[in-house]
Amino acid sequence: MLRNVNIWTNLDWVTVILYLILIFMGWANIYSAVFSEEHQNIFDLSQRYGKQLLWIVAALFLAFSFFTIDSRFYSEFAFVFYGLIILLLLAVLVFGTKINGARSWFEVGSFRIQPAEFAKFATGLALAKFLSNYNKQIHAPINLIKIASIVLLPAVLISFQPDTGSALVYMIFIFVLYREGLSGRFLMTAFLLGALFVLALTISFTMIIIIIVIGTLLFYSFQQQQFKDGIIVLISISFLTLVLFGVKYFFDYTWEFHHILGTATIISAFFALLWALRYNLHKIYFFALILLLSVPYIYSSEYLFNNVLREHQQKRVNILLGKEKDVYGAGYNVNQSKIAIGSGGAFGKGFLRGTQTKYNFVPEQATDFIFCTVGEEWGFAGSTLVIFIFLVLMLRLIFLAERQRNPFSRIYGYAVVAILFFHFAINIGMTIGAVPIIGIPLPFFSYGGSSLWAFTILLFIFIRLDATRMELL
Repeated sequence: MLRNVNIWTNLDWVTVILYLILIFMGWANIYSAVFSEEHQNIFDLSQRYGKQLLWIVAALFLAFSFFTIDSRFYSEFAFVFYGLIILLLLAVLVFGTKINGARSWFEVGSFRIQPAEFAKFATGLALAKFLSNYNKQIHAPINLIKIASIVLLPAVLISFQPDTGSALVYMIFIFVLYREGLSGRFLMTAFLLGALFVLALTISFTMIIIIIVIGTLLFYSFQQQQFKDGIIVLISISFLTLVLFGVKYFFDYTWEFHHILGTATIISAFFALLWALRYNLHKIYFFALILLLSVPYIYSSEYLFNNVLREHQQKRVNILLGKEKDVYGAGYNVNQSKIAIGSGGAFGKGFLRGTQTKYNFVPEQATDFIFCTVGEEWGFAGSTLVIFIFLVLMLRLIFLAERQRNPFSRIYGYAVVAILFFHFAINIGMTIGAVPIIGIPLPFFSYGGSSLWAFTILLFIFIRLDATRMELL
């Protein structure tokens, strides 16, 4: 049964006030980041802070517009939103303007818009619509394939632009799925794949294979019989390694040791898998399957790193992992960023007094590295305050998501939290050198109309859904 509710009475003003605080704090920091004596007027439309004010006014209009639309519209037309954004992502690959090596923008005169930013809320709506219809069957293979398709299609199209940073955002939807009942094994698998990828870039393949073999053996060998079976697999790997060494010696093949060990592991794992299937040995089945899949994944990680990531992205990852030092090249941005934040001390240098940002030592200081201005001028105290406000906003959104009466609103709410958290954590992580630089904005802070509008729409759709949560009785 439906009943009419007053959306303005039920509007969550706490979330709205936090949103307003963040966008105006962002505007002040953009002004400080690009301030010059020749253009001191904060309303100067020829400067970035003047343009940002226009984006803010437009964002407030969008917030009002999306809040006043009937909440059922978002559920009914979720897949329409998604389909339109997919068409835009396809169109930008053909008709888009290429900027900084990426064809990500539509440009009309001096106006630019980036479809990838809006794809996030559209994907959140589509995922919420699908999961709200199939919530009880989330583990069914066909539904998992459909869910993966909804999430990965925009990510793949965005990666073709190429815009690796925006494409990586879609990984965070796995936490939405986890809230809706996806097994924790999927999260653990995703974490282990990431850890394995990093290991493949930092230590030798031989050591990784040995770690995998011993680790999986210990993990799946809780019972004596499985431990004995695991030891048999380990002996098989060792025996095949010796055989392949003999082949290498007698026929003078130029095989590397990790190729020999990897081949022996794959062969042994394959026969162990057949053995497990034949005698219904569940523990050995998983042990063999992990070995069979992990070794090719290790080798493919190097290929992906060398052939998918662009050269400057490879350097940034290598610098983060400590394999390279290039403070005047690929590592310049993050090095200057850390200097700027560190120079702020406890309470900062004061508004408009940041020397690192004033003299343009920090590249992209109004966009991807806007947090440097916060750190330099507001210091540790100001940075903590900004982080605290973001955390309060996200915790508030989790609270709102949990009080929803229908699955669609709850799922979309968690999608909002996941997207904001990814941007928040990765952007700040970039500025302090904790994660590689992948070029994504800090929500509501970074300069740019597309990101501000997209985050505003993302947020206010959920605020509208929350305002009408009492409609269903």
